[in-house]
Amino acid sequence: MSFPVHLMNQTGSPEMAAKKQQQHISVIHDSQSYLPLSKPLKDGDLILLLTPATVPDITACRKDPKALTSDPFEPLGRALARRHPWVRHVPYLPRNGITGTHVVHIRLASVVIFVISGPPGEGQTSQVSLAEITRGVCENRPQVILACCDVSELGGLDKSFPAIVQIPGFAPPDLEAAAAVLFGEPTTPKPSSPSGPNVHNLLVAPKLWTSQVFDPHRDLDGAYELWRQCFPECLHLNRFLFQSLLQRDGYAMHYVVREAGTSQLLGFCATYTTYADSGGERLIGSLAALLVRPSYRQRGIGLSLHNFALRQLARTRGVSRLQLGSTFPRLFYGLPLDTPYEDWFRRRDWPIALGCSSAQEVSDWILRFEDWQPSLLPPTTVKFRQCEFHEFDKVLQLVETQPSDENTVGWYDQYAKFVNTMNIRDIILGLDGDNIVAAAMTYVKNSGSPVAEDLPWASMIGDDVGGVTCICTSDMVKKDELMFNLLDCCVGTLKEQGMTRLFIDAVKGSNEDFRSMGFQKWATYRDVWREAQKM
Repeated sequence: MSFPVHLMNQTGSPEMAAKKQQQHISVIHDSQSYLPLSKPLKDGDLILLLTPATVPDITACRKDPKALTSDPFEPLGRALARRHPWVRHVPYLPRNGITGTHVVHIRLASVVIFVISGPPGEGQTSQVSLAEITRGVCENRPQVILACCDVSELGGLDKSFPAIVQIPGFAPPDLEAAAAVLFGEPTTPKPSSPSGPNVHNLLVAPKLWTSQVFDPHRDLDGAYELWRQCFPECLHLNRFLFQSLLQRDGYAMHYVVREAGTSQLLGFCATYTTYADSGGERLIGSLAALLVRPSYRQRGIGLSLHNFALRQLARTRGVSRLQLGSTFPRLFYGLPLDTPYEDWFRRRDWPIALGCSSAQEVSDWILRFEDWQPSLLPPTTVKFRQCEFHEFDKVLQLVETQPSDENTVGWYDQYAKFVNTMNIRDIILGLDGDNIVAAAMTYVKNSGSPVAEDLPWASMIGDDVGGVTCICTSDMVKKDELMFNLLDCCVGTLKEQGMTRLFIDAVKGSNEDFRSMGFQKWATYRDVWREAQKM
């Protein structure tokens, strides 16, 4: 069941269309000064676009069968994303109304745009009533109503909402104009050139771009600039860390797209290979980062880099599995949750399920030591302390027994890096008598820890943040009983080194347990893997 819609006639001369657009595209009112959206929105803030599921236009479907399955509001989502890349497009249905899934998306958003296609038909739910429900869920978040019809047809809509924009319909030109109005841009159409097609449209059409191997001497500054353009300030690695994460001889291969005739980087893709286990035969390929200069998006640069990088990984001997993200070195463990690009990667055959599924989520957590709840630790007879040099071989034996799956990719390599270093005591052990039944690695900034070189986020959060990673347990004990007792020893060890907070990365599940012990979630990712295939 979908909403009936009244498609506006888009025929007629360009002059008539321009006159109609000028008459009907307007800000009805904006009592809270939400517009332009470029004012309240910052990098990383999410726009939620809520649109009605609509009955397809039969005439359009006869001309183009793809119109039967396409969402008529997709052009609006794309137009918004060109102006602000963090957009989430979610439809709503009359029979379901505003569901729990919508509520989750609303609470993650910074701005909500609610689209109304027209008045209800006989027996249909009013879209205005659903917009009112959404307004209650939004609380203090800006909500903008986009009416694709004359608002006079919708009763007292103009008196009920603080921000309303009216457009004549939802043909692509109307939706593009709506995005311009929402961001405070002029909407007067530019006249077409009488001598031929619009040259700008030809320039921005998607195409295949030539991908080249990253040269750190030539491309590092450009790649670092792209990183800072594409991520919010909280994820701005310093230049030294960024460079050290990229330069991993034998494990890293990165690619770029440059503007023709110049050295300007338009796109950058980072990839790594990591040993899957201690056998040294099987490799994991990681698509760690894919960045495109914002003003050049939707021109095929990202797709060209993506396909080229996956072909190179698939040709690498030993690579059988591919990860969207990276384990070690860590840029991001996976695809950040609720990124506006989930659909893009899904269309490139990455198995990202629709909707939220905790089984596919991996989180990083941070703990202030003053919030730690040692009184809630489960009882155990296992003793915990720092590792001694003569115990290191037994630690490696424990790590080798860990299940060989995505959860433990790269762990053996991380522990093996402690060989012949003075950082053995950064490893925390759990001992049942003389048997090592648990181990974890701690690290702090500027301590010479080899693992700190691969996990940059603790030091980026603050100089007082120590890290814990690669928690291993014997299959003869219950992991849940050991986890927090082991972390308690890690807290004590990091306190002795002057830390006041703890960062733990890539934890699957156990959300409520971690919250109850005082942890706060720092980031959540989709845990996305696929088989390596020839492309």
